[in-house]
Amino acid sequence: MRHFGHIAPEVRRRLFHQQPCEFDADSPARLLAAALGATLYSPATRPRLADDVRKQAARGVVSMVLCLEDSIGDEDVAAGEENLVHQFADLAAGDRSALPLLFIRVRTPEQIPDLAHRLGPTVALLSGFVLPKFTEERGIPFLEALASAEAMSGRRLFAMPVLESPELLFRESRVDTLEGIFRAVDKYRERVLALRLGVTDFCSSYGLRRAPDMTAYDVQIVASVIADVVNMLGRADGTGFTVTGPVWEYFRVQERMFKPQLRRSPFLEGQAEQLREALIEHAMDGLLREIALDQANGLTGKTCIHPSHVLPVHALSVVSHEEFSDAQDILRPESGGGGVLRSQYTNKMNEVKPHRAWAERTMLRAEVFGVANEDVGFVELLAAGIPG
Repeated sequence: MRHFGHIAPEVRRRLFHQQPCEFDADSPARLLAAALGATLYSPATRPRLADDVRKQAARGVVSMVLCLEDSIGDEDVAAGEENLVHQFADLAAGDRSALPLLFIRVRTPEQIPDLAHRLGPTVALLSGFVLPKFTEERGIPFLEALASAEAMSGRRLFAMPVLESPELLFRESRVDTLEGIFRAVDKYRERVLALRLGVTDFCSSYGLRRAPDMTAYDVQIVASVIADVVNMLGRADGTGFTVTGPVWEYFRVQERMFKPQLRRSPFLEGQAEQLREALIEHAMDGLLREIALDQANGLTGKTCIHPSHVLPVHALSVVSHEEFSDAQDILRPESGGGGVLRSQYTNKMNEVKPHRAWAERTMLRAEVFGVANEDVGFVELLAAGIPG
């Protein structure tokens, strides 16, 4: 699979200076963590789940979570497990190379080895498990169960812990909770693909819900948690983990209080004013702003609950030609001694040592999402990715 692989090759050649790379479930963990992109959640109880997975993969989705937790009722868990076994068998009977990375969100540690056993040979289609309400105390049993399932199945299985517990939100317990989480994920580092943020649960602890023209960063109590999570768990010194962006809850808005947040000029230049109006109508201007803020705050990818959110996440993850040029200059061997370089775009300075970690992350993102041609922006990428 590859990002934007659903777009015709001749269109990709027009859009990209460097094409997104190909990868699969057996690719190195560092590459997969960067490539997760928009991870689409789906209830495990859907009767045509296998067909849904194939359809979304054909539309550019590269990672999906099949959920047995909050998206289904307590009384539906057993049926959801049974449905997963059936749907994985259906998926295994088709073209496996066309499938996205698949993860199962469980409720209890015991479900992990049980499901791995019940899936039988089709566990080969599974990339791992999403672990809810993760703290050190609750998380270690999940990680131990994952290690057991991995040994039993002979299949590499990753964990994606969800950071969403009240202990993480409350100020008096936050630092201790984060230190405990770090101890747990550091011990199982080779199995932890990414850490996911459960912002909806954070908001629920205070009876809050952000409006469609507000981002997670406008809710100060949530923004403070995100900052502390990145501070302690997302460092670029080799000790950090990939931390993914929070879910965007909206996909259509009937009435709005504030003016749309999408400038007209990029869409007029691309002759895509109709696309701009469609994005505003479906609350995507708020989503686009939140994605930009995710990236500015050190988050990679995003949890998604609606297929329409996937393309905006991926379009804004493509590295611009200007970013790529700056990163290349910073990482040139002859720049190893440091110093300051003038950007080839003559609009900024590139400090070799302070900007090196940014450049390395940018080049990894360039590998998985590609580099846009010099005259291509996110509007063109959005327009090209919309199914005809």
